[in-house]
Amino acid sequence: MMKFLHTSDWHIGRNLHGRRRHDETQAFLSWLEETIRRREIDALLVAGDVFDSIAPGNTAQGLYYRFLSRLAATPCRHVVVIGGNHDSPSFLNAPRELLKALDVHVVGCATDGPAAEVLVLRTADGAPELIVCAVPFLRDRDVRTVEAGETAEDKNRKLVEGIAAHYRQVGAIALAVREDLLAAAPSANVPPIVGMGHLFTEGGRTVDDDGVRELYVGSLAHVAPGGFPDCFDYIALGHLHVAQTVNGAETIRYSGSPMPMGFGEAGQRKRVVLVEFPASGGGAVPADSALDASRGPLPRIECLDVPEFQTLESIKGDWDAIAARLAALAAAGSTAWVEVVYEGDEVLGDLGARLDAAVANTRIEILRVKNTRRVESVLGRIQADETLEDLDAEEVFRRCLDQRQVPEEQRADLLMAYREIEMELETRDVDEA
Repeated sequence: MMKFLHTSDWHIGRNLHGRRRHDETQAFLSWLEETIRRREIDALLVAGDVFDSIAPGNTAQGLYYRFLSRLAATPCRHVVVIGGNHDSPSFLNAPRELLKALDVHVVGCATDGPAAEVLVLRTADGAPELIVCAVPFLRDRDVRTVEAGETAEDKNRKLVEGIAAHYRQVGAIALAVREDLLAAAPSANVPPIVGMGHLFTEGGRTVDDDGVRELYVGSLAHVAPGGFPDCFDYIALGHLHVAQTVNGAETIRYSGSPMPMGFGEAGQRKRVVLVEFPASGGGAVPADSALDASRGPLPRIECLDVPEFQTLESIKGDWDAIAARLAALAAAGSTAWVEVVYEGDEVLGDLGARLDAAVANTRIEILRVKNTRRVESVLGRIQADETLEDLDAEEVFRRCLDQRQVPEEQRADLLMAYREIEMELETRDVDEA
């Protein structure tokens, strides 16, 4: 019997509108450690975006390393960590050899040879129990050769094909490794093969203000579920913050982030995924386990709800609705962080003062105020109380296109060019970190 937890997108070090979230992160990691102890978890798989930035602060680093060290005293025998698009590959990889002493396996970026991404996890007595294809976030340069005269469609096709080809390579290596292991010990249990990745997939769901930065237009770089090798008995994905299956496939999942990344995720149920593989091959297969003759026993999957460590709430409506909800929260002794979206017809010049009065002598904090009453501005659509903090760079670019009345048929190529420049700059930052 092999049990592992699938989690991702911790984003350690992330702030929310100026508020540090170290206490939330510590609470989650403590809960995760206790869950590992209580459920007797054998391995922990972290599918990318461990940190929120390529240069995490000392406090963020301390939370990560102290957690890994504490796991040594739990039933968890192995930890597998892959790099995400927010992570610095060099930073994640730097202590890799030291972390091996704690059975922590780190793959921060694409390797020179895909075989380095195929890991064999073993029981305490040395028997293979799980093969993990630990594929990190694949950057454009890792999988695509640039050619002159390429169209946006050409770039997308080559990128998706490159990602799929990489997974086929590691899948083929994993199959060969498993065959070698079974040839050496024919009566041993058949170790399942688990794929890991940090990427977009077709059909993946996001929500507004969930912290996911999509670097490609529309469906670009979205990998179809069929792009993964059939040999994967489970695929542990990261990057999307909403916990979900991919196109209804129970064994292809995003665990989602363990904490809401923005007010768009307020009230969203956060999870980690417990995956349990029964014994196979030389071991007995429990009677209640489904069996796939081509790949071995199918896993049992259980989604574990993560407690809410800090309540986020988005309040929308006219002033009466907003005031009523704030009063209800205050009466309940809430410590919520609140976003207020004013949608009333009346122009309120004293909205800020009203809100301050409404939460005075309470533990409620209003972190963000948006007023949907529009005013004339240089960019044409900036809200009365909107600042550059409320806009990402791409939104500013889009508004510039609006202002200059760029034809719709030209926008896809321009956005693609913009996003490629953004990715290149991001990659340079990672390389220089």
